[in-house]
Amino acid sequence: MRRRAFLALPALLPACTAAAPGGAAFSFTGGIGTRAGGPNLALYAQADGSFARATRRSWVEPATLVDGLSRADELFRANPIPAGTPSPWRRAASEPALGYDGAAVLGGGRFDIDGYLDRNPATGLLVAKGDTILVERYQYARTPAHRFASFSMAKTVTALLVGIAQAEGAIGSLDTPAAAHVPGLAGTEYGATPLRHLLTMSSGVQFREDYDGTDDIAILGRNTIGRASAGGAAALAPFNTRIAAPGARFSYASSETYVLALVLRAAFGRPLAAVLAERVWAPMGAEAQASWLTDAAGTELGYMGVNAVLRDYARLGLLMARGGATPAGRQAVPEAWISAMTRAHVPQATRFYGYGYQTWIFPDRESFALQGVRGQVVFVHPRSQLVMAHTAVRLASRDAGGADAVALWNGVRRALA
Repeated sequence: MRRRAFLALPALLPACTAAAPGGAAFSFTGGIGTRAGGPNLALYAQADGSFARATRRSWVEPATLVDGLSRADELFRANPIPAGTPSPWRRAASEPALGYDGAAVLGGGRFDIDGYLDRNPATGLLVAKGDTILVERYQYARTPAHRFASFSMAKTVTALLVGIAQAEGAIGSLDTPAAAHVPGLAGTEYGATPLRHLLTMSSGVQFREDYDGTDDIAILGRNTIGRASAGGAAALAPFNTRIAAPGARFSYASSETYVLALVLRAAFGRPLAAVLAERVWAPMGAEAQASWLTDAAGTELGYMGVNAVLRDYARLGLLMARGGATPAGRQAVPEAWISAMTRAHVPQATRFYGYGYQTWIFPDRESFALQGVRGQVVFVHPRSQLVMAHTAVRLASRDAGGADAVALWNGVRRALA
């Protein structure tokens, strides 16, 4: 029987890197640009141009990816994240002229926003400065009402909740081991790991996250979103080999964020979605209910699974740009915690990024990113309160075309920051 990964297609699947025409021009209503097509449309759409409905088994396959990544909370169990009173956006009278130098992996050259969208399978793209939206576009018949999957952008959300929990006294020192909060982890390597090193992906516990369909993230996916285990500590049972001391080295592992989610669920004593709604989502002025996928025990996954509209992802980025303050000036997340999250505790996590608390830090240390596979990302430049929210349907979890989103952000930042 063919084994299926919940989070990744096999690495041999070709990335969507061809610069194919996006189809019809964008139509604009109220400053929002939409079109039914997008680049490489034949890979995603049916012959009549419509998008096939995804199932739990097909949600990350090309033919149903557009639907699957904008309807995941209808396919899998999720806890709701209610919104409050929306914070209003202003809207620029017209889009600014924005250009960027395209990433070489997609073929170099100079492009504008239309050029970016013609060569990248973005479902949504929003650029805002402060409370003003400068660009808002949707492809593949997506709209402002669609809730887009976060994938690992949820990791940064989990870290926000750690800061809130600590500020409220629900957890103490970050040097406390996870098992102090989750008795089910007692006697395990993750249980013996301090929260601090879970936040920086440096537990030292062996976990392979290569997105080849046979790795540890595939097992974790089956044990959590796939509900092959009872959830909680049982989902982590396959990962109990220590290969380094806590804090000794960085190794990206979604399991570490899942441990943090279990710690938070125990610390708060109620669903993380409810805490997020009360402490962050409603205070920041979210306009739409979001959701968070859960394991079999009803615990939010932590490492993935948030689903939200594009404008609310941008609001989340803006909240962080403002040091955790809401539009009304309320401190939803401690400013010192935002500063700690967005500092490079791991200076060189990859060839390009540093790593903070579940947050990617740019080399110049002036901006940071919430990032998920397949093209989900929120870029933030705090000093100018500049935010770019981006959702996509890249075919592979490690799609080299993602470099073009970074290139676009660099162009946007040069022009507007």
